[in-house]
Amino acid sequence: MTTKAYGARAADKPLESLEIERRAAGPRDVQIEITYCGVCHSDLHTVRSEWAGTRFPCVPGHEIVGHVSAVGRDVRDFKVGDTVGVGCMVGSCHHCAACDEGLEQYCENGFTGTYNSRTPDAPGHTLGGYSQRIVVDEKFVLKIRHGEDQLAAVAPLLCAGITTYSPLRHWKAGPGKKVGIVGIGGLGHMGIKLAHAMGAHTVAFTTSESKRQDAHDLGADEVVVSRDAAQMNAHTGTFDLILDTVAASHDLDAYSSLLKRDGTLVLIGVPEHPHPTPNIAHLVFKRRAIAGSLIGGIAETQEMLDFCADKGIVSDIEMIRAQDIDAAYERMLRSDVKYRFVIDNASLAG
Repeated sequence: MTTKAYGARAADKPLESLEIERRAAGPRDVQIEITYCGVCHSDLHTVRSEWAGTRFPCVPGHEIVGHVSAVGRDVRDFKVGDTVGVGCMVGSCHHCAACDEGLEQYCENGFTGTYNSRTPDAPGHTLGGYSQRIVVDEKFVLKIRHGEDQLAAVAPLLCAGITTYSPLRHWKAGPGKKVGIVGIGGLGHMGIKLAHAMGAHTVAFTTSESKRQDAHDLGADEVVVSRDAAQMNAHTGTFDLILDTVAASHDLDAYSSLLKRDGTLVLIGVPEHPHPTPNIAHLVFKRRAIAGSLIGGIAETQEMLDFCADKGIVSDIEMIRAQDIDAAYERMLRSDVKYRFVIDNASLAG
């Protein structure tokens, strides 16, 4: 099935209108007409081949919201017209220990990414959500209960939302816990909203005094300007959990020293260059930990979407046309967005 899309033919070329082929829905597949697709930093890194292994033509997009237009004969949980989402994965091995535990994101044989993963379908790799439609194994399709008027702002939950929700749940953020969120961007703004909604005392860290009110508006109970040593020192040894969303190399000691005994600093931003080696004494003498976390499994992603629907949580977004994606990428590099771009996929028809 020929489908209009937007993607890149080479790393040094701008994105352009493409025509791609989608497979017909198989027995256990769901065909989705995509209404909105969020724009993630991973899209930019992949399209520009800043991470190794980009396959071209590359059609990015793994924050997908749309409506079911066809289902395979064996599909029971979805029907035509349902509002659904697709996140960062469209497949996994289904038989390793991680998959058995519902942790497909840690599939020991490698999950299949929504774009840029090998597949038997032409052109030999997956093509993502900057397109009019997509066909996905029903196990990787998610139900969305938000209202139609919120769907554009739901799209980034499929990556930014679950990337922050998963560690907050794993390390048991909630009432009686003090949780820090480092960085107020696409990931960080969702971390603040979710930690606050879970009942944790939520502290936002920012390098800019000008973002103080923004952080409070998102739900932060306190805001710390990380360049102010006095503000940082006032919180030494008080945090149960800190999520570090910053995808640039920086000093981790500034945050590990703020943890309580047995506290954890969780890294969810992957820098281009390694962080400086942390001061191990900060960890040893308080049994503190530095950990990492990746998105979430399908069951946990569904749990996150339901939690957000119940709490009225969506991302803060700016809508764009597909034709404006290169300009949006440049603005993303300047952090000139509050806080996530979302493509109106209707623009693909133009």
